[in-house]
Amino acid sequence: MFSTLGKNELDYLAGTAADLRLATGEYAVHEGEAQALFAIFEGMLEVTKTINGLERVISTRGPGELFGEVPMVLDTPFPAGLRAKESARVVRIEPKEFHTLAAMAPHVSKVVGAAAQERLRALLDIAAQPPPPDATVIGPRSDDASHKLRDFLHRNQVPYDWLTPEEPGIKTLPVKQEMLQGRFPIVLLHDGTIMVDPPLRDLAKAVGLSVKAAHDTYDVVIVGGGPAGLAAAVYSASEGLRTVLLERHAPGGQAGLSARIENYLGFPTGVSGDELAIRALKQAKRFGAEIVVTRSVEVIDANSRVVTLDGGEKLRTLTMILAMGVTWRRLNVESADRLTGRGIYYGASRAEAILTHGKDVYLVGAGNSAGQAALYFAAHAKSVTILCRSDSLAKTMSYYLIQELKTKPNVSVELNSEVVAVYGDEQLEAIDVLCHTSGKVSRRETDSLFTFIGADADTKWLPQEIRRDNRGYVLTGADVVKIGDGSSQRDLYLLETAVRGIFAAGDVRAGSVKRVAAGVGEGSMSIAFVHQYLEQYAITNKQAANR
Repeated sequence: MFSTLGKNELDYLAGTAADLRLATGEYAVHEGEAQALFAIFEGMLEVTKTINGLERVISTRGPGELFGEVPMVLDTPFPAGLRAKESARVVRIEPKEFHTLAAMAPHVSKVVGAAAQERLRALLDIAAQPPPPDATVIGPRSDDASHKLRDFLHRNQVPYDWLTPEEPGIKTLPVKQEMLQGRFPIVLLHDGTIMVDPPLRDLAKAVGLSVKAAHDTYDVVIVGGGPAGLAAAVYSASEGLRTVLLERHAPGGQAGLSARIENYLGFPTGVSGDELAIRALKQAKRFGAEIVVTRSVEVIDANSRVVTLDGGEKLRTLTMILAMGVTWRRLNVESADRLTGRGIYYGASRAEAILTHGKDVYLVGAGNSAGQAALYFAAHAKSVTILCRSDSLAKTMSYYLIQELKTKPNVSVELNSEVVAVYGDEQLEAIDVLCHTSGKVSRRETDSLFTFIGADADTKWLPQEIRRDNRGYVLTGADVVKIGDGSSQRDLYLLETAVRGIFAAGDVRAGSVKRVAAGVGEGSMSIAFVHQYLEQYAITNKQAANR
C-alpha cells in the first residue's frame, strides 16, 4: 500500500502517523476502542477477542500486514484487540489522516477496502464456528452440585457447555449409559478426561487454574477476590509489588453475583457483576498478580506475618489486605438448606438467567441486589415477584431502581410479606408467603426463589489481635483507637487494622459503604498505605541494623 506513494504522501504520513514500539504483551489497541488503521513493520502480533467471557487469540499479524481495516471502512469500534507477541513496531494512522492520505493517493482506499472485505469474511467464520469449550458439564437442572460447579467455571472464565442427562446431544459424547444413572455432575474435558462429581480444586487444576502459590514470600497477600481484593491486586502488581490473591471460590465476590449494576461510574448502560469481575481479573493478571483459587486461609500469625492455608501450605508476607467481603444471610425456613441449589439460590448472576426463562420467579429482599436481579430476570421470566418485609422499597433500594421496576409489566412488589415455608422433595415446588398486613398465608407454586436478605462478616477465624466490632466486622484506623488499641509510635493509617501492616478493605471493614465503587476505592487506596508502611518498615530495619 505504501510502496507506490510519492514523496509528498510519504512525508505527510511520516509527519502525522504514530510510530509505536511495543514490548511483549503490550496492546496496540483494545477490543472496543475507536477506529484507526495499523500497519505492522516489525514483530508478530496477536489478534485477541473475548468469546464467552474469555480472551482468545484468533489470528496473528506480521510485518507488511494491516489491522483495523474493518473499523476504518465501517466507522465502528475495533471488534478485536491487537497485542504484541514479541517486541514489535507498528504505525497507527488516525481516521482524519487516513482520509487525507486516501484523497492524495486514491489506491489506498481500494487496498484497505479489499482487506476489510477479507477480514469480515474471517470474522463471520469465527462467529459460525466458535472454539470448542474447555469442558462439558452433564447434570440435572435441579442438581445443587452441578449448579455450584457451573457457577465456579463461569466465574473463573472457563468456557463450558452444559447438558442435562435427557438431552439428545448426550448420545454423541463418550459417556457410558450407566454413568448417567450415577452421580452428577459429570465433566468431560477437551483432552478426553472424564471426571465424576470432582472436588472444585481438582477441577481447577485440570482446567489450568492456579491452586498453589508460586512463591513462599510476598510483598502483599490479599485475602478475598471481590471488588476490593481485585482492585488491590491491580494496583499492587502494577506498582511492582510481588502480589498473590487468595480466593476460596471464584473472583468477583458478592458483586460477581449481581445480575446488573446500573450506577457504576463509567458504564452508562450498566455492567453485570461477573463482567466487571472478569475485566478486573484480566487486568490483575496482566500486571502480574497471582490469582490462587479454591484455597482458604486458616491461620494468620499476626506477629510473624505467616499465613497458613488449608492443607498446611505457609506463605510469608510483609503486608496483608483483608478483603473477604461478607457471606449471604441464609433463609431461616425449614428445608431451605436442603433445597439450596435446587430452586433456592443466594444472589443472582447472569448464569442463572436460563433457569428463569418462562417461569414465575420470586425474589426475597429489598436492597439494590434484589432490584438489579428483578430487572434482569424480567427479560426472561414470565413474572417476577419481589417479597419485601418492609412497608417501602425506598428505605433500602436506590431511587433509579424503583423507577425502572415500575416500567416492567411483569414485575410486581409485595410489601409487608415474607416467605414462611418452602416445599419440594428433590426440587423446590412451592412457597408459603405471609402477608403481615392481612395476616393471611398464601401458597405460591414456583421452582425459583432468589434470596437477598443481607449478609454477615465471616471473621471468627481471624486472630484476636485483629480487632472486630460486635458484628464481626474488622475495625480500622480511628475505630481501633476508640477502643484503646491504637498505641504506637505513629497513628494508624485509615484502613489499617490493630496489627501494623495488615489492612482491611471493602465490605468486611467496619463502617465501610456497601457499594461496589466503594470497595474498588478502598482496595486501591489500601495499596497507597501499603507503600507508606513498607517505606517506614525499610527505615526502621535500616536503623535497627545500624544500632
